[in-house]
Amino acid sequence: MEVIGSALNDFATRLMSIGVTDVIDIVVVAYLIYKIIQFVRRTNTYNLAKGIILVFLVLWLSELLRLTMINYLIRNLMELGLIALLILFQPELRRILERMGSSLTSGRTGSSPVIERAIAQTVQACTEMSASRTGALIIFERNISLASIMGTGTIINSDVTAELIKNIFFNKAPLHDGALIIQNARIAAAGCVLPLTKSTNLSKDLGMRHRAGIGMSESSDAVVVIVSEETGAISVAIEGMLKRHLTAATLDKLLHSELVTEEQGDDRRGILFGSLKKLFKGKKNEQDKPDEKDL
Repeated sequence: MEVIGSALNDFATRLMSIGVTDVIDIVVVAYLIYKIIQFVRRTNTYNLAKGIILVFLVLWLSELLRLTMINYLIRNLMELGLIALLILFQPELRRILERMGSSLTSGRTGSSPVIERAIAQTVQACTEMSASRTGALIIFERNISLASIMGTGTIINSDVTAELIKNIFFNKAPLHDGALIIQNARIAAAGCVLPLTKSTNLSKDLGMRHRAGIGMSESSDAVVVIVSEETGAISVAIEGMLKRHLTAATLDKLLHSELVTEEQGDDRRGILFGSLKKLFKGKKNEQDKPDEKDL
């Protein structure tokens, strides 16, 4: 009992000594570990992660058992291995840095009325293409530029309309096999070629269109809308995650939450509250006016 009591007292003493900086340190390290695990799962590097853990385990054992030569060799190999990992994961690290930089920027696509019209037209087009089982791949560019992807297709630079979207993805149209990119709430290009995802954990019923959409969401911060040609199901890919079998209402809500900034939402709420204020003020003034019968 004395041992348990001493251990509890020691734990309580250590717990009371934790400061704000210690909490921040723990949270940051936990977040980094979470991101590393997420990165490993997304890039399918399980075997590589196991190998790295094994190397650290051997290094620890070599220090514990005082195996000087083995410890020296592993330490030198780890220095070279770090450089090799940086070269091997250069595309992934570049995407991570791009996302970190893009998170510091404000705004996403443009003014609220234009974005909302583009979203409404896209939802309408996707709903009708879903009913006719017309395959479609629509990308909303956000902070990371997709100029290199646009170069693989045909530049259009047009307003977003449901009729134009349906015409582009009509199965006899020359651009229907590629992706359509919406930039600044305008159709920037169509017939674009996208990178395929490297993930092997996807469902077997997902075709090339879905794999290209997921790959695009992995390599950028874009919002990708996919309409299946086989089933007509509507899906959305964001940051490598695919949300399937969406209704028109769910698609509209999801696009608004991802593409409309908080400032724009505040503006809309300000306009709404202003209108309500004027309405109630008007009603109050009408109530304050004397009745004609009383005059």
